[in-house]
Amino acid sequence: MNIRQLRHFLAVMDLGSLSAAAEVVHLSPPALSRSLRALEDELRVPLFDRHDRRLRPTPYALVYIERARRIVFDEKEGARALALMRAGELGSLRFGMGSSIARTLMGPMLLQLQSDAPGLRLSTAVHSTDALLAALRREELDFFVGDIRSVAHDNQLRAEPVYRCNFGWFARRGHPLERRRKVTIGALKTYPLIGAGYADEALFDQMAALYELSLPLQNHFSVNTNDVSTMLTLLTSSDAIAPGTDVSMVTALRAGKLVRLDVDPPLDIHLTLGIIEHAGATRVPAVERAFEIVREHFAAVARAADPHVPRAKPRRKVAAPGGPRR
Repeated sequence: MNIRQLRHFLAVMDLGSLSAAAEVVHLSPPALSRSLRALEDELRVPLFDRHDRRLRPTPYALVYIERARRIVFDEKEGARALALMRAGELGSLRFGMGSSIARTLMGPMLLQLQSDAPGLRLSTAVHSTDALLAALRREELDFFVGDIRSVAHDNQLRAEPVYRCNFGWFARRGHPLERRRKVTIGALKTYPLIGAGYADEALFDQMAALYELSLPLQNHFSVNTNDVSTMLTLLTSSDAIAPGTDVSMVTALRAGKLVRLDVDPPLDIHLTLGIIEHAGATRVPAVERAFEIVREHFAAVARAADPHVPRAKPRRKVAAPGGPRR
């Protein structure tokens, strides 16, 4: 049984005539008759009584007609749904990112995706890289944006680098240490230190070695929080100081609310953020659109950090295979 045979059956039922139905489905009457017999053989029941070259529906046909209509309708709607997915206008998208990234990217990204494709079903998660990685492995996410070191030796996942983060020590504009040069860790510790709990243990270990601090490093902070908004509130409203990435501080730095302190030795630690997904995964247009938004966001962050970085090319609409979107 196939959809063509069901369409032939419905045409005969609706028109009440083999010849009229044959004209509508563009078959000769004998070819249409063979299609109906093949359907009857598949269903193992007679759908029509054949007398005097006329077809009369059997009770089986009268019972089966509504189910046949549903099957044909579902097939049509399924094809339509796939066409909309090819155009990037329908489907589901599940993605995640760390809190420092989400603060400036998540909201605008969701707004852009909703504007471009109102039919998309969007689901997001804000967690540490290790939690997002676990969710991706469980296939609860299509992708996430995070530290690409987490998948450096995993051939089942792939990562597209999008931004190399720099670390530093940050404080409010007008802080007593703002104009000091070669600030020591001892001078930093005379003020409340805020620890970013979303950083992984490897970064904490590097910081501890750089500044000859005992582990666990969290013991040296007055406040440990994994919420970037809370950390920024403390920094801009007090003399607290925090280590962090330029990505997490970029908005406050642009607004002139925070400054980077000149600390000796500098917090010379780097990590590369990227888009992480399953290797070999089929990218539907909605995923490609999301990736473009992520790339553009980090291109803007790079320009804010270095005005000489060239502007990204304008984002193009994702076209359906076989032709442009209409």
